[in-house]
Amino acid sequence: MPKLQDVVDLVHTWYPPRTADSWDAVGLVWGDPAQDVKKVMFAVDATVEVAVEAAGWGADLLVVHHPLFLKAVHGFAATTPKGRTLATLVGSGCALLTAHTNADQAAGGVSESLATALGLTSQTPITPAPGDPIDKLTVFVPADAAAVVRAALAEAGAGAIGDYDFASFSSDGQGRFRPLEGASPHVGRVGEITEVAEVRIEVVLPRGRRREVVAAMKAAHPYEEPAFDVVEVAGQLDSGVGATGTGRIGTITPVTLAEFAQTVASALPATHHGVRVAGDPQRRVRRVAVCGGAGDFLLDEVLRTDADVYVTSDLRHHSAAEFVEKGGPALVDVAHWAAEWTWLPAVSQRLLDDLGEGVQTRVSELVTDPWTMRL
Repeated sequence: MPKLQDVVDLVHTWYPPRTADSWDAVGLVWGDPAQDVKKVMFAVDATVEVAVEAAGWGADLLVVHHPLFLKAVHGFAATTPKGRTLATLVGSGCALLTAHTNADQAAGGVSESLATALGLTSQTPITPAPGDPIDKLTVFVPADAAAVVRAALAEAGAGAIGDYDFASFSSDGQGRFRPLEGASPHVGRVGEITEVAEVRIEVVLPRGRRREVVAAMKAAHPYEEPAFDVVEVAGQLDSGVGATGTGRIGTITPVTLAEFAQTVASALPATHHGVRVAGDPQRRVRRVAVCGGAGDFLLDEVLRTDADVYVTSDLRHHSAAEFVEKGGPALVDVAHWAAEWTWLPAVSQRLLDDLGEGVQTRVSELVTDPWTMRL
């Protein structure tokens, strides 16, 4: 039986907390990392009703998308809704874990799950996420020591590019220097200009490994004062099928906008919000852009794509009206909760695939969308 820490580490491997927005609050909210986890329930919101369901089922862990405590609090008395939710979970021994904006962009995350539920193929991010920050180190080494320094750099974590390691570029040149009083030169004499056949070695490295790589280079370099520089490389974008990034855009078999809207309504759990559409019902739809959750911040980006329709939630009147006036894609506005609920079955199955019979999972079907009536 896995421990809570094992499950948290697995979820954080899929949805790293460092990728969450700076304002967000993700990760383990409550729970003993050493406790056993047999039952895991998934929900969009940590409401009192969801907590009661988790407790009644005997869940050891509740994984939610929306943070229970997004803003700082000074307490969580059981006389408040949030306090009652936490008190219910604590009383039943059920831990609470949040994966919010770190799950939005990830492969296998919220937007990808929505796109998959709507039948999109060849999915790519609308806005690709920047890859991990990297540096480029350049160092000048005597020719007879180049192999040793290259090996030291690689073993310290430099020179990894995709499925390759020990990657570097070398070019021959001539170094010139004059040792001064107090120096202990590896080559040459104090006070005399010395010329040495040198090799220029260039490698890339994760920015987080900079200190270790530079230290390894200095330890392997024969010079007392090696000449080197480190440059921060412009961020690389993660693109293509299966990449991380904001939203998703993909392809469906061509249909009319009216037919596509019906597909959306059928694919998502029912809510009183329903499905709202802006655009010609007979418009041809082939390329579809989606963003799970509130997606009006992506409207300008969507305009620059070849999308025929954009599916998202919480579109505001003026933003939607101006978007339509610009002649962009049609708009389909769905309930925020319904769009993000599509992620729950996906992450539940992912956990089962990784942990097998070690856990049981359950996806809450409680509708926590706040709108309860439409006239």
